[in-house]
Amino acid sequence: MRVALFVTCINDLLHPRTGRAVVTLLERLGVAVDFPAGQSCCGQPQFNTGYRHAAEPLVRRFDRAFRDYEYVVTPSGSCAAMVRDNYPRIGAKTAAEGRGRELAEAAALAVPKTYELTEFLVDVLKVEDVGAWYPHTVTYHPTCHGLRMLGLGDRPRRLLSHVRGLELRELPGAEECCGFGGTFAVKNPAVSAAMGADKVRQVIGTGAEAVCTVDNSCLLHIGGTLARQGSRVRPVHIAEILASTEAGAEASTEGSGR
Repeated sequence: MRVALFVTCINDLLHPRTGRAVVTLLERLGVAVDFPAGQSCCGQPQFNTGYRHAAEPLVRRFDRAFRDYEYVVTPSGSCAAMVRDNYPRIGAKTAAEGRGRELAEAAALAVPKTYELTEFLVDVLKVEDVGAWYPHTVTYHPTCHGLRMLGLGDRPRRLLSHVRGLELRELPGAEECCGFGGTFAVKNPAVSAAMGADKVRQVIGTGAEAVCTVDNSCLLHIGGTLARQGSRVRPVHIAEILASTEAGAEASTEGSGR
């Protein structure tokens, strides 16, 4: 099986190791991974801020980059939700305005083949034990897009439950938003910061060493709040946990000369 990796802007610019982790994980499971160089932003910032027309060229770019692939896998519930939920809205709107059906057709192709990583693992590859090893205590925050728009349900938790060495700690108020919300954090910084503080208080209260999600955008917010409070809890994307193996850890230690 060959898939395309849609790495997303935040991962490409700020968290490239998450993209590398996805490749490592999928290749370990026998999946060939391509990285179409023509990919760019999914258009979510523009669309959510009310600039629908500015998002339209990005729908076209997504279509050009990924048209020839059966599956598009992304380590972002937020960006997957943009494609699956909002691309059809954009396409329907342009068609209703009499500007053709190009975007509607692009959306129709993109929606059924775009998967958030944990969806792809559980629903397409039919695997829950990916052979991971991560000897740490971890708490899981279900991000809003993953929880409410994609309906990821317990897929991430099922994957984490099979990671050897990992102790999963329950997060009180897990379904409450962390306060990031993309442009919400920019337009409503005080409310966003207060929500982030509430989330971090719950995270620290679990006593976990790490907090993980399916979105690095939310981890930026949670991790920034943790850092400002001087907490040693580290934010980590679920892909990095699932890509970790005991053999990989040993190789890393040997390579560092320790």
